Amino acid sequence: MLEQDHSVRRIIALHEEVEQLRRAVVSHAVIDQAIGVVIALGGLSSDTAWNVLKEVSQHTNIKLREVADHIVQWPRCEWLPPEIRQALNAALDRARHVPGPARD
Repeated sequence: MLEQDHSVRRIIALHEEVEQLRRAVVSHAVIDQAIGVVIALGGLSSDTAWNVLKEVSQHTNIKLREVADHIVQWPRCEWLPPEIRQALNAALDRARHVPGPARD
């Protein structure tokens, strides 16, 4: 009986872990897509675009995954929440004015 309880708990834990991994994969895909949008929008390197996304998230106090989701949907729906738009514009301006190799 103890062995069966342990097996059931282990199966439940594994199912939960698989679900967490699935969510992480989806989240990473959306973030990667948002990096692509920021690269296209700002003419930035991928590292700089990643930093722009993090900065927008920090300045708006909105989770990175949510910021990324809004940015990915933005070209299609033609709307971006004002606080994200303002933070994105400011972060892009700062990123574009970083001289030389630090920008790459």
